[in-house]
Amino acid sequence: MQKKYVPLVVFLAALLVLAAHLGARMTLSAPTFSYAEEKRIYLTFDDGPSTVVTGRILDTLKQENVKATFFVVSDRVHGREETLRRIVREGHTVGVHSASHEYSAIYASDSALLADVDACAECIRRVTGVTAHCYRFPGGGSSDRKRQKALLEERGYKVVHWNAVCGDEEIRNASAQTLVKESVRTAGGRSTVVLLMHDSAPHKATAEALPEIIAHFRAQGYTFCAY
Repeated sequence: MQKKYVPLVVFLAALLVLAAHLGARMTLSAPTFSYAEEKRIYLTFDDGPSTVVTGRILDTLKQENVKATFFVVSDRVHGREETLRRIVREGHTVGVHSASHEYSAIYASDSALLADVDACAECIRRVTGVTAHCYRFPGGGSSDRKRQKALLEERGYKVVHWNAVCGDEEIRNASAQTLVKESVRTAGGRSTVVLLMHDSAPHKATAEALPEIIAHFRAQGYTFCAY
């Protein structure tokens, strides 16, 4: 080999060694990606506030460091203003459910629905200082409410339905254990669960079931979210 090529050969050999070294390092340090969809659960409570049941639910949520969403009925706020303020103070979301929860009045017309929404939203604002940004139809959303849903979205509301229930309205005199099982069954392993529960006065079993409901979904790797 001619001497004039020796430096070039040495340089190329050094480049090959360096490239091999860097390639090995890049292979070893390359990040790994998980394509598994994140699992989320939204705990939602309708028809409150009530003094005892909502209070017990808030105690559990605070102990477990979980945030939830409460869709309130403003006619039930009088005398329970501090409970509503506590919901906000402890970092939960307050949404509009209804002023009266009287279906015949609420759904008499679009204007009646909007008046009901406005009355509930104004109560929330007056008591807590918070402007509610989410809404749940009393009785749930359905295909014949698409127009009303659009009206509410034009006003800036996020309309929230559900895809799982604890059964505290559907199953008469259900025990806490039954409510836990129904929550798991209706969630069905979905990656995103919106669980419907109630915090009005008759639903003491719901408050009793809540710690185990939280424990189950936490063990399954769900992140607890609020709207």
